[in-house]
Amino acid sequence: MGLSVWQIAIIALVVLVLFGRGRISEMMGDFGKGISSFKKGMSEETGEADKPTGQIEAPKHEAKPADQAAADPQPAPRSDTPDTRG
Repeated sequence: MGLSVWQIAIIALVVLVLFGRGRISEMMGDFGKGISSFKKGMSEETGEADKPTGQIEAPKHEAKPADQAAADPQPAPRSDTPDTRG
């Protein structure tokens, strides 16, 4: 169910009649400006991505091995507080 050459030609002719040659060239110029603006923004974004960001901190608790976690569903004690479980 693809478009044949004749169908594409008819669609192009209808678009040309509806918008006119000047309007189509104006839209293509705007499209080109949009692409160049996008490329400029991407290059600026790449320059900012090279800058170092803040340090990510490790979690405050220690993870249990899988076999211990399955046997004891309680979370592991936090390393910065004493273990209050009995």
